[in-house]
Amino acid sequence: MSKFTVPGMTTKEEPRRRTAVVTGAATGIGAAITERLAGQGMDVVLVARDGARLEAAAERLRAEHGVQVSTLALDLSHPGAPSRLAEWLAGAGTEVDMLVNNAGVAFREPVVDSTPVRMRGLVDLNAGAVAELTALLLPAMVARGRGAIVNIASTGAYAPAAYLAAYAASKAFVLSFTQGVWAETRGTGVRVVAVSPGPTDTAMGMGRIRGKRAPGSVADTVMSALRGRGPAVVDGRLNALQTWVFGRLLTASAAARLTERFLRRSTHGG
Repeated sequence: MSKFTVPGMTTKEEPRRRTAVVTGAATGIGAAITERLAGQGMDVVLVARDGARLEAAAERLRAEHGVQVSTLALDLSHPGAPSRLAEWLAGAGTEVDMLVNNAGVAFREPVVDSTPVRMRGLVDLNAGAVAELTALLLPAMVARGRGAIVNIASTGAYAPAAYLAAYAASKAFVLSFTQGVWAETRGTGVRVVAVSPGPTDTAMGMGRIRGKRAPGSVADTVMSALRGRGPAVVDGRLNALQTWVFGRLLTASAAARLTERFLRRSTHGG
């Protein structure tokens, strides 16, 4: 894999140490992305709810890659949490070269069986925190003329999904939001891209789904996407085909009915 450089930085420039902030970094896709970034010599700031797991990950990254690793245990679904993260970074004098909005949650259940608090927390984390952190950290990147923002969306962003209604809608927001910000920042030296994984072997509560990809495969797609130009990348050829079928060939109502049939039995335990 070729060496990644922060967008906007020339190859002749003598780089200072670059820093990436990764949310949801304790496990799964977030942990795999931090592994790739640290392996390329970037310092990393790990953000997640589980402080113990964060510290364990930080110790390993320091030992294996010799980079500086900071951790912050924070639930980004809470009101004001993204602002607290930005204030903490500013207080530490951390100049953020890359933001990876990876923190997210999914519940496979019908809306009628959910609760308002549970649903609001999902939307606040998956969509609200992504928009807020982007708005907080993007201006400094644009002012410097370099940087990158990666928003982890989902193949579920391309069509409505029964039993994943709030999750799919929140990821549709992430995809659309990223595409808009990508257009706004063209020519600024800042790379903005959404990466959409399909079913991935993580702790996220998606239930039993066949054909899950490894978090490391998604992380490889993220690194490749950073070197690209477009606003959105789907992880894996089969997933890309699926998003094309659901997003282009099927109507929204047809896609919703199809997911309802496909997910009904596993959702209800039948």
